[in-house]
Amino acid sequence: MNRAVAAIILEVTFFALAFGWRSWIQWRRTGSTGFIRPRRGASTAELVGSGGFVLALVLLVAAPIADLANLDRIGILDATWTAAAGVSGVALTLVAQLGMGDSWRIGVDPAGRTDLVTGGVFGSVRNPIFTAMLVATAGLALLVPNLVSAAAFVVLFAALEVQVRLVEEPYLRATHGPVYDSYLATVGRFVPHLGLEPVPR
Repeated sequence: MNRAVAAIILEVTFFALAFGWRSWIQWRRTGSTGFIRPRRGASTAELVGSGGFVLALVLLVAAPIADLANLDRIGILDATWTAAAGVSGVALTLVAQLGMGDSWRIGVDPAGRTDLVTGGVFGSVRNPIFTAMLVATAGLALLVPNLVSAAAFVVLFAALEVQVRLVEEPYLRATHGPVYDSYLATVGRFVPHLGLEPVPR
């Protein structure tokens, strides 16, 4: 199968499952889809995080289209094994999303309060959904390794860093207090043991 076509099929599957199907499950459970748009007066960090996330997805969709239009591939990254990374990332994203239960959402509602999930994969990594999405994006990008797909990965990584460090972690610290501080000190941000934060004195 043409790798650009394979990338498009995987992307459609990824979006349908990670956003459509998971959102439907959340709506059935809670009456909310789990999507929280930036509110009026949202901070610059929140706007950059959410805007960068959307831009990364647009670039990811554009990458195989650019490949079909014969945009040059980046030779050193042009390998055939990368579909496995894309499929693995999609599966890991779904596992992590389901692990959040009713606390799953996209975005932050400062007035809302959900349970802090620290079990399952969240016992090893604080943001396993984002980690899995980066793996999926890397795999999809490497199927058609051009400048557009490379930009998709870089923009997503930057957007997630902003969202996690400047939006979600301050919100969770304010919401859950010392319990979250202990979690920050013992569980890595995106990979195990990396990105630990000392407990405030």
